[in-house]
Amino acid sequence: MEPGSTRPGISLRALAPNAVTAVALCTGLSGAWFALQGRWENAVAAIVVAGVLDAMDGRIARMLKGESRFGAELDSLSDVIAFGATPALIIYMWVMQDMPRFGWTISVFFVLCAALRLARFNARIDTEHQPHKSAGFNTGVPSPPGAGLALLPMIIWFETGAEWVRDYRFIAPWLLIVAVLMISNVATYSWSSLKVRPSFRFMAIAAVGLFGATLVAAPWVALIAASVVYALLIPLSMISYSKVKRARKAAAIAA
Repeated sequence: MEPGSTRPGISLRALAPNAVTAVALCTGLSGAWFALQGRWENAVAAIVVAGVLDAMDGRIARMLKGESRFGAELDSLSDVIAFGATPALIIYMWVMQDMPRFGWTISVFFVLCAALRLARFNARIDTEHQPHKSAGFNTGVPSPPGAGLALLPMIIWFETGAEWVRDYRFIAPWLLIVAVLMISNVATYSWSSLKVRPSFRFMAIAAVGLFGATLVAAPWVALIAASVVYALLIPLSMISYSKVKRARKAAAIAA
């Protein structure tokens, strides 16, 4: 090869984010393996670790300028498995298998909604007109938070031992609600749409530090708090997007 010519092959810069995505997929799927052994806490922990890795891979890709269409497709497949199929299997083995007739149907419906959400995302990836995305919002509940909300009753059971959360009559409608939220057109907050006023920045940093300390000392309490806060933010995000939508409409009329 001549001096100064480009060496063939794929750079590590492009492989790194895809490798993180692959690890997230394998870690999330391992949750089903733990569930088969009745190791429920390990099963949920595997989903949590997969969620952390899923949050990292996109940022690593942007930081290394290693984004690719292949990476986007792999990320979607990973999300369907780690945050769609695996949580549904865990919940089914934990409770839903005791539900007469419709336990498996509802579990499969959750997986279907996760797949439909990601298919919609991929179909729109090159679309210029995306009102929610351009305003910094997500359309519907993303798959990782959706998996967290689906597993919330199990996490409450870990911490409190309350048997009412381990009743399929409660779990079934809860799972259906979360599944519908994933494929809905509801505007939900993304990281870019969450703004902190300068006067509250130290309180925000302190709150994050408190969450980190709680995550170490009482991880299930921290995860319950995070899931509840996210659920409470959904109606607030709808209100915020409505304000953005009205402001855009007013600007268009004025123009």
